[in-house]
Amino acid sequence: MSPEQCHTDTEACAHHIAERLGPDLRIAAPLGLGKPHGLLNALYRLTTADTSRSITLYTALSLTRPHPKGGMEARFLRPFVERHFGEGAVDPAYAVDQARNALPSNVAVHEFYMQSGALLGSSSAQRNYISQNYTHVARDLAVQDINLLVQLVARRETADGVRYSLSCNPDLTLDFIDQVVQSGKPRPLCVAVVHPDLPYVSGHAEVTRDYFDIELCPEASPPLFAVPRQPIDTAEYALGLHASALVRDGGCLQIGIGALSDALVFALRWRQQDNMQWRRALVALDPRGGTHALAVRLGGLAPFRAGLYGASEMVMDGFMHLQRAGILKRRAWDNMALERAAAAGRLDPGTPGGHYLRGAFFLGSRELYAWVAALEAEDADALDMCRVSNVNQLYGDHQALASLQRRGARFFNTCMMATLMGSAVSDGLDNGEVVSGVGGQYNFVAMAHELPDGRSVLMLRATRAGRGGVETNIRWNYGHTTIPRHLRDIVVTEYGVAELRGKTDSECIEAMLAISDARFIDALCAEAKSHGKLAVDFQVPERWRNNLPECLRDALAPWQGKGTLPAFPFGSDFTEVEQRLMPALGWLRSASGSWRGKAGILRAMFRPGPAVEGEQEALVRMGFARPKGFSERMQARALKAALRRGGETRG
Repeated sequence: MSPEQCHTDTEACAHHIAERLGPDLRIAAPLGLGKPHGLLNALYRLTTADTSRSITLYTALSLTRPHPKGGMEARFLRPFVERHFGEGAVDPAYAVDQARNALPSNVAVHEFYMQSGALLGSSSAQRNYISQNYTHVARDLAVQDINLLVQLVARRETADGVRYSLSCNPDLTLDFIDQVVQSGKPRPLCVAVVHPDLPYVSGHAEVTRDYFDIELCPEASPPLFAVPRQPIDTAEYALGLHASALVRDGGCLQIGIGALSDALVFALRWRQQDNMQWRRALVALDPRGGTHALAVRLGGLAPFRAGLYGASEMVMDGFMHLQRAGILKRRAWDNMALERAAAAGRLDPGTPGGHYLRGAFFLGSRELYAWVAALEAEDADALDMCRVSNVNQLYGDHQALASLQRRGARFFNTCMMATLMGSAVSDGLDNGEVVSGVGGQYNFVAMAHELPDGRSVLMLRATRAGRGGVETNIRWNYGHTTIPRHLRDIVVTEYGVAELRGKTDSECIEAMLAISDARFIDALCAEAKSHGKLAVDFQVPERWRNNLPECLRDALAPWQGKGTLPAFPFGSDFTEVEQRLMPALGWLRSASGSWRGKAGILRAMFRPGPAVEGEQEALVRMGFARPKGFSERMQARALKAALRRGGETRG
């Protein structure tokens, strides 16, 4: 790479690219953390200032900081956003404009996966969404005449010269460039944007300097995007406990991001570190023994001795916690002879190399990024970041080896809704609007059915808060499907586990009814009968009537009382005062969505009850120490009422 192709000025680099490629830029950028926001914003500014130019961007998961609209939400979020994301944080300008329907006509953004729920109101995002399996993205990109690829990288000086690490995003870049070269099309201009805080990951994520045509090493870089850690509630803890019994020692694990995945990780750690209490909590939740029976056949109840091997498209904080707990430790080797010996228990424990975690991209907290960097220094073989075609599918020349490495696989994914006959709704609504995207969920569900002892586990809350009150997430049918019913396998809610593989429709319906919220079971049962899918003389067992939030709270009360199940088991990015505010604000937000809820707020305001500990600090944090005017006084009064009612927001 000649000195003329190395830049430290982002604006100058953007002008260089524009002059070299001409007025029409067709850009590929990684999903999530690997997007160079500064360079993309500079190119975006050039294009919006000159209508003779155009940008067509292909990417996914354009991460932006929360942008509260006003009211209490803004009072709570603005100080947190400034503190958590840091001074100098930069959002992708195109994503901010797209979210508010202000994208100019000479810019088109195509995403195959969106920040969950962020673009429901964006007409351009909805029109330009591309529905793809993760593993098909590189193939489909290769025919789009991409002329520019930009990527955030880590840089290292070695005895053999400069090397780059694709670090957080080797997932699509490697596959995409290979597809382009194999097709005979011109290789796009590849720009490496160096970030000093991005962890250097060697192995399959590492490339030589000549892989990129231009290097941009800005004099200052914005902080890496860090995902705020979310609270876990009683229902999510219950779900995590049920799910954790399905994991087999010595097996393989895939998990995603979010509160349900965090609850699963917590429960796996609890199973390992305090097995007796974990078992007692599971018995309290599972008095009829359904989950225990599946644990004996599919998972386990004992601590992990051999440990787990992680193979997940996304590497997130949960894997870090599992490794620290001594659970994520079963190593795999990219050598068939060594892997066969390991599977048979004949491999010398001192055999060097081998990884215990393979991923395609990583995203999480700053603690995760520090952990990844430390692994590179302490045990470079432990984490293998590689192309998504290796992680998310078995096809190709690695099938036999990958199948052996992923023995005993449990692929955990979340969904929004499920039907009584086992299909899942994970990424969109029945009106066609896209909430997020298919991503790799279908890949892992299909893979579970291909592996001899693999299982797909879909996790969902049994209910959600709707405009008219509580709604069931288990439906008779729904007008959008992410996972078809012929791939049904295992579904978990806070009320238990439904094993659906190989079941008749009638058996499947009964299994799903058994893990539904009791308030909706009769209506669901009647609908199934009306369509001839359930026997007319079928009677709902009385024990299913206990599928209620209050029963979950009673079952887990001994551990809640001891502080074993805290709202933030892995630490919090929120202060103690903010943590007290969150349930109160959640109740106000949920209740204000319906007339009945608004009436409840008014009743609470006029009968607020006695003051609670920390109330004044909470009011000060929200700027209500001395409310001015009628509106502020009413908001402060509503907040006091919410704090005093205990902030019962969910369940």
